Amino acid sequence: MGPFKGRDIIDINDFSKEELLFILKLAKKFDPQYVRRKRSNYLLLRGKIAGLLFFEQSTRTEQSFRSAAQRVGMGIIGFNDPESTSIHKGESFSDTIRIMDSYADCLIIRHPESGAARQAADVAEIPVINAGDGPNQHPTQTLLDLYTILKEAAKLENITIALMGDLKYGRTVHALSIALSHFKVKQIFISHPSLKMPEEFIKILKERRVEYEEFDNLPARLKADFLYQTRVQKERFNNLKEYKRVKDQFILGKDFIKYLDKGLKLMHPLPRVNEIDPVLDAHPNAVYFKQARNGLYVREALLALILGRIK
Repeated sequence: MGPFKGRDIIDINDFSKEELLFILKLAKKFDPQYVRRKRSNYLLLRGKIAGLLFFEQSTRTEQSFRSAAQRVGMGIIGFNDPESTSIHKGESFSDTIRIMDSYADCLIIRHPESGAARQAADVAEIPVINAGDGPNQHPTQTLLDLYTILKEAAKLENITIALMGDLKYGRTVHALSIALSHFKVKQIFISHPSLKMPEEFIKILKERRVEYEEFDNLPARLKADFLYQTRVQKERFNNLKEYKRVKDQFILGKDFIKYLDKGLKLMHPLPRVNEIDPVLDAHPNAVYFKQARNGLYVREALLALILGRIK
């Protein structure tokens, strides 16, 4: 397992199984559910600065990183509207990164273009965390998803996880599928044929001898421990007609309670639009809001790791 201090967090594929498990174990030390005595991590990274560069709008990811940074004592600089920066005047992406590199101890970047985080990491001298680069990667989302599964199931082996909705454009399901392939997990893919899991990811599962199934509809008897639901992402479609044709194919309503009652746990990376009826929110096995909260503990752990305060 390589060192974490000074490391960029760009792509979930950069991490071994052992490294993934190490991060998840460390996240527990920031999770009130596992910390027996009340303690504060506020002094852990006091004096360090996090640069949040959000070239694309976000609610959960930005606010979660802001909260995580403050919980470990960091100051925060940055922006969430590139039009309010010198980019509006024509400054290049690389120059913006170089400037922010001078002012912070780590950079947290969200960008609509694939590869932007890697480009930033190539320019910056300080660690860069990819907070989502278009349809490509969102590694901290994958880590919080894994942490949620581990927390809810108490294991990451010998379980079955179904992924449903937008499997073609959904970066969350792509990365989660690859991360899960390190473990003995059966994967079930449920989507409209036009939104099925891309062949490049199926090929990886075959190479790693991962058991999987594909369905066009939600099976009447879904044998799974988790269902990871995703929204059909309008912003990823070039053809609006295609989006309208498939956007309402997989909506979970009141009838889905029977699955939850049988022990299936429902996850969602959020935001949701209409694919999960709010009537399901109160069910103890609807864990998507817990899932979002778990992002805090994972991101606190990552900040402490890459800035060398925990080894």
